[in-house]
Amino acid sequence: MTIKRVVLVILTILAIALIGQDLLASWSQPQFQSRLELYQTNLVLQATEWQGDDPGLVSVRKGIIGGEPVKGATKQYEELRQATQKNLERTQVLLASPTADPSLKASVPTLERLRTELDLRLGVLQVEQGQVANAQKKWADAIQQTDGNASLEPLSKTAGVLVGLWSDPPQLLPDAEPSLKQNLDSWFRYRSLVKLYQLQQRPEALTELRAAQQETAERALTNLAIVGGIPTVSGFIGVIILLFLAGQWVVRRKQSLLAPESIAPWTVPWDGEIVWQVLIFGFFLVGQILLPLVLGILQQASGFNPAGLSERARAFYILANYLLLAAGGLMVLYVSIRAFLPLPEGWFQVKLRSRWVLWGIGGYFAALPLVILISLLNQKIWQGQGGSNPILPIALEGKDQVAFAIFCVTAAIAAPIFEEILFRGFLLPSLTRYMPVWGAITLSSFIFALAHLSLSEVLPLMVLGMVLGFVYSRSRNLLSSMLLHSLWNSGTLLSLYVLGSSSQ
Repeated sequence: MTIKRVVLVILTILAIALIGQDLLASWSQPQFQSRLELYQTNLVLQATEWQGDDPGLVSVRKGIIGGEPVKGATKQYEELRQATQKNLERTQVLLASPTADPSLKASVPTLERLRTELDLRLGVLQVEQGQVANAQKKWADAIQQTDGNASLEPLSKTAGVLVGLWSDPPQLLPDAEPSLKQNLDSWFRYRSLVKLYQLQQRPEALTELRAAQQETAERALTNLAIVGGIPTVSGFIGVIILLFLAGQWVVRRKQSLLAPESIAPWTVPWDGEIVWQVLIFGFFLVGQILLPLVLGILQQASGFNPAGLSERARAFYILANYLLLAAGGLMVLYVSIRAFLPLPEGWFQVKLRSRWVLWGIGGYFAALPLVILISLLNQKIWQGQGGSNPILPIALEGKDQVAFAIFCVTAAIAAPIFEEILFRGFLLPSLTRYMPVWGAITLSSFIFALAHLSLSEVLPLMVLGMVLGFVYSRSRNLLSSMLLHSLWNSGTLLSLYVLGSSSQ
């Protein structure tokens, strides 16, 4: 065995261990999808307060809000509350083990805070439905759970304010207004402040609050139409495309677009060791070991702390990290295959004069219903756990438009270019030397999904990767899969921007 193979074996074992550790750590983290759904639910609650007479918005309001929005929101918050409590208990059990991963300990304060925040909001939803006794118990439980926890003291104080507002007779605590404004948001803040101003007999403040809420509610309706309307229309188009592909396969079989026989394999000049080398050296060694090591040394030497960066600086930092990862990975790829240059026809093709735009857009539409369906199944499997891409919460909560634009460059330009070159341009065709094209599409998609290091994203990203692989295999043009990938990431970021800006 050569020295290179020994190094590859050692790094492969290390890669499996570290990736397994990251996936295990993600198991204790909540899925981002659950959080996104709550933002959308909060928008619906905001929209319930709209009292305008615009005919267009009236029809939109009826279609979006439905018959019992508060009851629906209560159910969703209760489900998340139960999932959070189960996850907190599970994490505490794991921490009791002598072999527990120390990183799990950091998730406990986050889960405890989330549980208390959910209790505050559930109480407001309950009083809105006339369940004052249940709400009082919910807030009292929140106060008891936060007793002695200094970091949760502001939330405990807010729970006490809410208890006082809906007591009989009411009890107005000092600093009630700033407490509600600081620890409640969107519709929950509005309903609580209405109750406070009514008890304080402040008609001017109440009028001003309701006027501001009308503007917020109108924006909420518009944003809900964007967030819900675009995916709905795109998903409907995607279903039509999928039905067409299925019908074509039934009628034409071997001549259909889906038929394995109709997709020609690539001529692969290298063996599996080159593929192995590119993945381990180019993706794992650079991204998981060298880059973090170099950045860690630089941070220690300079005293630089990324956690203290502003939102805009953090966005630049993430983009720079990704560009370094991409540059290192592409350099390893080039060095690995340069001995085989010039490559056979069909490798890494970028053809401007072709139907790559149609393939990219059509692939996006087709992927949407498939990924939505598998995501629903995925949530049932993982019960709201499994982690998510860490960039998503940052983009959702961001207030800086320049920072958001930088995130778009990272997710909608840099990521599609690098990942499509590596996973579709190199890995997928290389695998066709050892298996049929559909097998190569499936395996390359699984590796692509694992590389994102979140258990909850493996199934959805694998499905997306299979659509990307199919589009590339049929179009033989990297521009088509890059466009699809960019549209997918852009659609996600657009939803985050709309929901995040609405909550602010």
